[in-house]
Amino acid sequence: MSRRRVAALIALAVAVAVIGVLAALVLDLSGSSHAGASRAPDATWPSGARPAPPFSLHDEGGRPVSAAGLLGRDALVTFIDPLCRNFCPYEARVLNETVASLPGRERPAIVAVSVNRWGDAHANLVADDQKWRVGPDWRWAIGSSSALEAVWRRYDIGVHDTVRTLAGVTVHEITHTEASYLIDRSGHERALLLWPFTQSIVRDAISSLRGA
Repeated sequence: MSRRRVAALIALAVAVAVIGVLAALVLDLSGSSHAGASRAPDATWPSGARPAPPFSLHDEGGRPVSAAGLLGRDALVTFIDPLCRNFCPYEARVLNETVASLPGRERPAIVAVSVNRWGDAHANLVADDQKWRVGPDWRWAIGSSSALEAVWRRYDIGVHDTVRTLAGVTVHEITHTEASYLIDRSGHERALLLWPFTQSIVRDAISSLRGA
């Protein structure tokens, strides 16, 4: 599937976000007791067909996070608003619990690229780590506005910032594409997962890499 077609697919997913809201309310997010909700990833690619776009950011501890640095290990690259209190925590929960359920050597890294430059304060990231109970495989990826925007663009992630002033305080309300990419250890994209998805969907996508 070409990048143009993937961009169109993601745009369609954003356009029907209301349907996603309703679906999230009825899906069993654990993916363990609602087998009928299982589905395939929204897009898949064969091994070696689609190199993951490069990026170079840093994590909450100031350490570098890059596409090149993920080589040798499977990874889930997702896009999260640190200040989000609706879908992002649920998405983080599904990804973290899925990865934690796998044998150690099969666990992919989780890279959460921020979509909210104004929410990237260290205190926010640490608070999210605690509230969302993220595991050791989770790392934030943050950076300057220009660096983050470049990553969003390369991964076809739409981010809309609505700026409001409330009681003299400027507030940024972020709307963004809820998407996660599965990248194999050779640095190639293998699956696109658009929210809402369950543990079983993510687990099946990861398991498919073992048979590649």
